Amino acid sequence: MTNSNMPGTSAVLLAAGAGTRLGLGPKALLPFRGLSLVEIIGLVLLDGGCNEVVVVLGAGADRVQASTNLDHFITVVNPRWQSGMGSSLLCGVVATNPNNHLLVALVDQPGITAGMVRRLREGHRPGRVTAAAYRDAGGVLRRGHPLLIDVTLRAAACESVTGDAGARSFLSSNPGLIDLVDCTDQSTGEDVDTREKMHLLA
Repeated sequence: MTNSNMPGTSAVLLAAGAGTRLGLGPKALLPFRGLSLVEIIGLVLLDGGCNEVVVVLGAGADRVQASTNLDHFITVVNPRWQSGMGSSLLCGVVATNPNNHLLVALVDQPGITAGMVRRLREGHRPGRVTAAAYRDAGGVLRRGHPLLIDVTLRAAACESVTGDAGARSFLSSNPGLIDLVDCTDQSTGEDVDTREKMHLLA
């Protein structure tokens, strides 16, 4: 039974980028499993136990909204999306329940699964950041996304956000707060950021 006094989890799905390196328009609209990336990943986050999913749009927002069904999610548009991921993260955080933990996910990471989201939520410890991690070719565990920020750390993480770094500055300054959860059995953790990575959508 879930303790009703325990914080829930609000997911912020960053989907505002133009996908310039990929050159195929907004990544949110890339076809995946019969829908679009933004729809599939949003549904995965809900299936993984997130109480709400805030989708942050930016580049081509009107086109994305007209071409997808985002009714299951809270949708916000970042007018400053060109300034980088940081402003999109802050834009999304404002729309979430402030009493929930914060899960940050990227729309160009098609390998995310509901099992990964559940693993992060179930492995989370109070006052910590819980991050999905993936083993590289040498077997070294590398931090990636998604990551779950404890409700008590939300304000500090957001205060550190600048430019395209998202919460990276906060994470770099507080390595002792981060717990890595091995998700190598679920995904490689790769992003679809170049044409060579399109195979991830197969």
